[in-house]
Amino acid sequence: MRKQFAADDTLPVELALHSTKNLQAELPDHLHDWHEIIYVHGGAGSFFINHTFYEMQPGDLYLIPGNTIHKTLPHPDEPLTSSVVFFSGQFVQASSIGMDASYSFLQCFDTARTSRSYKLELLSDERLRLEAVFNDMQGEMTAKQPGYKQAILLLLKSILLHANRKINPGNRWTPHASRPAWLQNALNEIETRLLQTISLTELASHASVSPSYFSRIFKQHTGLGLTEYIITKRIMHAKELLTETDSTVAEIAAACGFESLPHFYRMFKKFAGLTPAHYKRT
Repeated sequence: MRKQFAADDTLPVELALHSTKNLQAELPDHLHDWHEIIYVHGGAGSFFINHTFYEMQPGDLYLIPGNTIHKTLPHPDEPLTSSVVFFSGQFVQASSIGMDASYSFLQCFDTARTSRSYKLELLSDERLRLEAVFNDMQGEMTAKQPGYKQAILLLLKSILLHANRKINPGNRWTPHASRPAWLQNALNEIETRLLQTISLTELASHASVSPSYFSRIFKQHTGLGLTEYIITKRIMHAKELLTETDSTVAEIAAACGFESLPHFYRMFKKFAGLTPAHYKRT
């Protein structure tokens, strides 16, 4: 459920260059606190991010903020090949102290989260430039010459700089014939009623399908069962409240729709790997 990263506090950046995924090789992780940049070299498939589906094509760039549910669904006959950079947003922000306070290298992720549009389509020259930067990052990580950590940070910032300039909140996903229309409607309903009681029977009835069929299709496309999905979304909201407000843990548990404080503690530890108090301190 939660992807683990190498514990190098001096360089909290990981790169997977030209990684190929098929249905058998796809990892089950869906949620982590690091930001993620995914560039598609080739292949096909669907990408589930937050509560929206995208059809992946060569040249696509995806910006996934930390603490966001996501899962790739490679096409069975066209395995996806992509390059992925994972990094700590705090690392990038801390390294920018003393620069223009009005500029944030993470602006593109904030825009993606606010607009709920996580995909950018790159032009041919933009693709070539990005591929060259990925290759340079891999070279620095392999050679480990003096100053390689600073070089990797500069290369990462160059990607973020161009993403900030490129991002367009108007980009939206397009429906895919193999995905039922009721699924997106159900995801939208969950989003608007996240803190209320939402039952499988009710959602299946709105979709005019049986509960068992609803559950199977929902997990097939999102990678999560309905209950697991709802709890994960509530935990995501709780993490935001823990870091952005002075509310107590009990107040946050109630505000996020958890039936009791012990239940909130158990679910938070299960999905976030830390207790709420520990997460707030760190």
